[in-house]
This record gives sequence, structure tokens and C-alpha cells, in this order.
Amino acid sequence: MAASSVRTEPHASPQDSASFAGKRVHFIGVAGCGMRALAQVLVRHGAAVSGSDACSTGYLQILEREGVTCWSGHDPSRIDGPIDRAVVSAAIPPDDPELVKLRSMGVPLLKYAQMLGLLMERYEGIAIAGTHGKSTTTAMTAYTFRRAGLDPSFVVGANVDQLAGASGAGTGDYFIAEACEYDRSFLNLRPRFAGILNIEEDHLDYYRSLDEILEAFETFVSQVRPGGLAIINGQDPNIRRFADRVQARTETFGLSPTCHWQAEDIRLENGSYEFDITYRREAFGHCRLELPGKHNVLNALAAAALAHHAGIKPEIVCQAIGEFRGANRRLTLKACAGGITLLDDYAHHPTEIRASLRAAKERYEPKRLWCVFQPHQHSRTRFLLDDFAHSFADADVVMVPDIYFVRDSEAERQLINSGDLVARIARLGGTACYLPRFDQIADYLQAKLAPGDLVITMGAGDIWKICDELIHWLGRDSN
Repeated sequence: MAASSVRTEPHASPQDSASFAGKRVHFIGVAGCGMRALAQVLVRHGAAVSGSDACSTGYLQILEREGVTCWSGHDPSRIDGPIDRAVVSAAIPPDDPELVKLRSMGVPLLKYAQMLGLLMERYEGIAIAGTHGKSTTTAMTAYTFRRAGLDPSFVVGANVDQLAGASGAGTGDYFIAEACEYDRSFLNLRPRFAGILNIEEDHLDYYRSLDEILEAFETFVSQVRPGGLAIINGQDPNIRRFADRVQARTETFGLSPTCHWQAEDIRLENGSYEFDITYRREAFGHCRLELPGKHNVLNALAAAALAHHAGIKPEIVCQAIGEFRGANRRLTLKACAGGITLLDDYAHHPTEIRASLRAAKERYEPKRLWCVFQPHQHSRTRFLLDDFAHSFADADVVMVPDIYFVRDSEAERQLINSGDLVARIARLGGTACYLPRFDQIADYLQAKLAPGDLVITMGAGDIWKICDELIHWLGRDSN
């Protein structure tokens, strides 16, 4: 089980959120998308907020304008006077000089998720969890609330152009947050409304089994506030394993008439899905998605249900969901030149890969689909190797660089490599090749691509760099 590099308070109690006015809070790693949103919200609650980050970015200037005292680099000499709380990014090492000083001062330390939980106590909290689709559904929900004039605060695990970033501090009563199950961090949240999109095996470097994952999700749902509501996928077999035991009030969404929220008359036209939403068998509204992929029909149902229970009118819900163009790195169209289309996608789990490849084929109908997939973590690749190998059926060619090394031990690194995945794909009859370096893949593609081809760079690491290199090549080639 993974260990945190930062010792923090075991659990921040709701009483600690009674008032932030006049309190001083320092953030280490303040420019991270979630961290900066929390800093902005604390300023709105009257706290004196400071923060540091390793690199000077435009986000520090934005935070300064919002009233946060910021500096570039981790300088312990800038920390003086009493500090009531410190919030520490998961990326901060235990020997960080600011962290060392804060410990010596006896300052209580909080993880990001712990501070998010304290802040959510002051709002009508909405937390959206699940193995897949969290970022898209959280962003879609936040966009819908904005379009309805509710001005929510929000934190999404990806940049969203229509929200001007990955996070925001609004003036409204709602705080909408993506709730991650890794490290059981979502157990710091006690939302008014929760969404559970789906549950599968993942993060097996932390959880020992699917049963442990289900136990964590069940606990998360049990923490919905009295009088609140959990919106759950009524057709997900793993959610159904504990749904009957949940004490919180629940409503289901799905494609079955047994679900409270249902998508009916689903049809694919010109690469986009249209469908009717019904709620408790009554007509709710009609949607036509800008987002590709049938999986987004389910995400839209969850967002619609959450918006409805916040009092947003059905016509506004359906209009906003139809306008929503997605979060960055979710089948993002990066370029189309010389008859070649480039997409970039965050998929790093077999189920996500299958959904994204199918959606890309439906939307763009390419002559050939090239998937450049960067496995994320050696442990995930090893645990789910067979599922990964079967997930590329819709790709004509799969190209795999070295595995993105994060969180795993060196011993885990020695147990598997990308060549093992390529061999498994080939054994199933697929066409795949292992080229360790990004420049090798870019050179190969530049020699092979032809009009009508579609390339997807895919993974949670830095595989997008190949997409950027191909964009430059296409730009030069078209001049």
C-alpha cells in the first residue's frame, strides 16, 4: 500500500471549518489546479492566504490578483509569524525546506483532500466519483451550473476551456469537485450530493483487491449528508454489489427502464449522439451531445440528475449539456491538416481505451486509426495486461513507447515493460510495435501517415508531446 510523503492530521473534523476568517493558511504547491482553487475560496472566506510553487507561472500572478501572497520557489525565510494551517501538495517531498520549517513550528498540516473536505462543509457540496469519467462529468456539471447563473466553485482534474481553467472560486452556494478514490482521499468529503459513475479495478498499487475498492466507495456514499442524495449508475455490476446496503437516499441512472434517470431513443447522427432523457418515466428533455462517444450519454445523465436536484430547469440543463465541448485531453481535436487528423486523449485504463477508440471511429470515420499509447505505471500495466491487450481492437496500428514511470518501486519496474504489452497485442492478432523513445515514434509516423489517417496520442503521462511534434510537422508540411 502506498505511503504518503507528508504526515498530516489523521482526519480534519467538520468543526475545524467553522470559520476561516482571520486565519492564516499557507499552501506549498499552490499553483496546482485543485490547490489554487482552494486558496481562492479561502480568500473569499476572509483567510490570509500565502503560497509557494516550484516554478513561476501565470497562475501565481492570477492568485496575487485574488489576494494570495505568492512566491516562486520554496523559501522557508518567507514563512514567519503564526500560521494556523498549511496545505501540502502530494507532489511535495518530505525534505522540502518549507515543509521542514512548518513542522518545526508545529503547524498542523493538511493534504489537499482534507482542506477540500473542510471547505465543502461550508457549501452545498457535490462530489463526483468513479473509475472513469470523473473529469468530464464534473466539468459538465460545473458548466451547467454556471449557465444556470449559480456561479459555483469547482475543481476538475483537467483544464476546461469553457470554464477558463481547471478550477474556480464562485460566489454561489455550490462547490462541485472531482472526488478521487486513490489513497481513499474522497473519504475526506461529506457532500450534499454525490455521483458514482462506475467502479472497476484500478489503483492496484494502493488497493489490494476489488473488494477493498468497493468498500471505499460504499464508505464514500455513506458520508452523504443527511437529507442529501447519491446519484449512482444503476447498471454497473460493482455498484450493485453494495447499493442495497447504502443508507443515503439514492437515485439511479442508466439505459434501462429500471433506472430513475434513463436515456431513450439513442441515435448516432453525423458522429454525435442524440437521446431523450426521462426521469421516473416522465419526459425530461432532449439532448444532442457535442462530445463524441456513447459513454458520454451516461455522463450526461449523471450531470442532468445533479443539476435537476439543484433546481435547474430541464431546458437549461439540456441546452448546457449539449453545448459542453469537454475537458482537455479527452478526445481533444488538436489538428487537421493534409487530410490527417490528430487527437489527444487521457485514457489510461482498458475500459477508457475501448470507449475512446470507438468514439473516435464513430466521429471521424478514418481510413486508418493509429493509436500511440503510453502505459501509465508498471503496476497498472502488469495487473491489467490482458485487458489492455484486448482494448485496442478498434485501432489499426498500436505504437507503444516506454511505460510512464510514476509511484511504482524500482522492483515493480523490472517486472514488466512495453514490449510485453506489444507481444500480447500481437498474439491476439493486432498490429503493434514497441519504439521506446518519442522521437522514434514521431519519425515513424511522419514516414507512414497518409490522407484519411487519424492519430490518437493516448495516456496519462506526457505522450501529448508526440502530438505536439506531429502538429509542427503537419504545419511545416502544409506550407
